[in-house]
Amino acid sequence: MATRTQSTSSAKPRTRSSTANKPDNRPPSERSASKSSSESSFQWGSAGAIAGAALGGAIIAVAANLGRKAAVQGISAAAGNWADSLAAEHKAVLALFDKMLDTDDDQTKRRALLLLQLGHALDKHAYAEEHVVYTSLRENNDASTAELLEKEHGEVKTYLHRLGNMRKDSPEWLDVVSEFRANVAQHMAMEENEVFPQLRAHIDEAMDKRITKEVNKAGFMMA
Repeated sequence: MATRTQSTSSAKPRTRSSTANKPDNRPPSERSASKSSSESSFQWGSAGAIAGAALGGAIIAVAANLGRKAAVQGISAAAGNWADSLAAEHKAVLALFDKMLDTDDDQTKRRALLLLQLGHALDKHAYAEEHVVYTSLRENNDASTAELLEKEHGEVKTYLHRLGNMRKDSPEWLDVVSEFRANVAQHMAMEENEVFPQLRAHIDEAMDKRITKEVNKAGFMMA
């Protein structure tokens, strides 16, 4: 019967790297600083990327807003002098009224949207008139006309508030819009046929250009 003989293995046991078990004899403050440094590299990198993205988004938003303002005011400015520019805005406002009058009681969302657009258009328009044109009227000894027109602007705000608080499916909604439009149209006709021509007749070309520039500036700010 054959017998097996045990062979002695010549393989040497593996040993761990001396650096793996080597204790870190550095002071705690140095170990903490090293850890903080490695961690902060990632943290600052992430924060920097986020901040950069946020800044880029903000720049795009600002540029888009400026572009929108330029587009909105550009329509009015293209009309020519300040009187023609404001008359063009009058026409645009009356067109919004007509769209509102062309709605049905079940089109509540459309009515709400058109009312919002009308309010913005009237606010922008009134700001330019009150801060530029009516001021020029007072400078040319026509304060009474300026006060009358400003009073009518106050009535515009009353109508906007009334419509804003009225149910958009109310049977009375169109009647109020129609009444509102008639009053605004009368106000606009007075400005275009009397106030604007008379003011332009009393100012020189330099003042006319200055008013045009200031009206466009005010419109851009409110657009």
